[in-house]
Amino acid sequence: MSSAVKTGMNPEALNALLAAVRTFVQQELFSVEGRLRSLHDFSALEPELEQLRQKVRDRGWWLPQLARVHGGLGLSLPDFGRLSEVLGQSPFGHYVFNCQAPDAGNMELLLSHANAAQRERFLEPLLAGRTRSCFAMTEPEHAGSNPLVLSTTAQLEGEQYVLNGHKWFTTAADGAAFALVMAVTEPQAHPYARASMLLVPSDTPGFERVRNISVMGDEGSGYFSHAEVRFTDCRVPVGNLLGGAGAGFMMAQERLGPGRIHHCMRWIGIAERSFSMMCQRAVSRELSPGKALATRQTVLNWIAESRAEIDASRLLVLDVANLMEREGQHAARYRVSLIKFHVAAMLQQVLDRAVQVHGALGLTDDTPLAMWYRHERAARIYDGPDEVHKDRLARAILQEYQSGAAS
Repeated sequence: MSSAVKTGMNPEALNALLAAVRTFVQQELFSVEGRLRSLHDFSALEPELEQLRQKVRDRGWWLPQLARVHGGLGLSLPDFGRLSEVLGQSPFGHYVFNCQAPDAGNMELLLSHANAAQRERFLEPLLAGRTRSCFAMTEPEHAGSNPLVLSTTAQLEGEQYVLNGHKWFTTAADGAAFALVMAVTEPQAHPYARASMLLVPSDTPGFERVRNISVMGDEGSGYFSHAEVRFTDCRVPVGNLLGGAGAGFMMAQERLGPGRIHHCMRWIGIAERSFSMMCQRAVSRELSPGKALATRQTVLNWIAESRAEIDASRLLVLDVANLMEREGQHAARYRVSLIKFHVAAMLQQVLDRAVQVHGALGLTDDTPLAMWYRHERAARIYDGPDEVHKDRLARAILQEYQSGAAS
């Protein structure tokens, strides 16, 4: 996290902010997102999205997750979590506020670890919204849930690192100005100290974006894409090393903790929007004259269960966000695993119900449901698959019993 202090808003001010942003999202984003989704070309969207971004700047809402000294709104992690839920109700919400993944996590790392030259070249344009970035860690040849096993290397030759390797699911690489790349620089070191992070401009010779990976039939573009990337004798100066040699794993973990809370609150926003659409469809769609979908017991059960599951997820995530804010990432690490798999499963359940209630319409791109259904199924995989988080949490719980710490 950034070293600059961020404090919680008083409840009245926060509620006023959330209400204002909710109105903005509903009036400014809901009204255009169907047309923007249909273009399937991020570069074609950028002029209109930039107009919306300027409106956010003018209202003082830019970079809500960062301290005011960095040009942000200065929200605490719990407060940003609540805002993130509101922004998550539109596919464009986080981008328009410049707090989207992977840029938000990259900003935090650069604020914490970049030197003056790196801040000027890479961070400042990112904060201003003039550039985008990506994060290249996952490799197709290895399990993405184990970042200790990497084949991408960066060998030091004189004053340059020479990268060779293969990455995929590098989100937003299409159009990114630079990548934060995890590569092995210290092959003989302890497994947790072998990898480093390097700042690699995307126009560097040897940096190749092979393709945007098709996800359930949708390649996406720009910020809405996941790319396969290759590095072939890709040379960057020693000055592009972020943090220190061998610090890559530590920085990746530092990035992922708050990022999982951001993701969970965004998923809750998607679930809320899907829930609202499901309820509207249930009361408006007639099965026969005078018989709406809302009269069917199965639909009523789905609505009740979804309401309970969404509300429970929100309370869990905000509880963990408060714990992390008070005591740090280490204290919250197992609780982060809990919310990660719990909220991802809730999202899949609520989305599936919403699609079912919409019938054939739910399978089309006339609503955002199908897009979310395609892309957010990945919620149970990225940032660690559900099974890894469940295993980690269960072992931590049982360790307390084995040590006699639990009554």
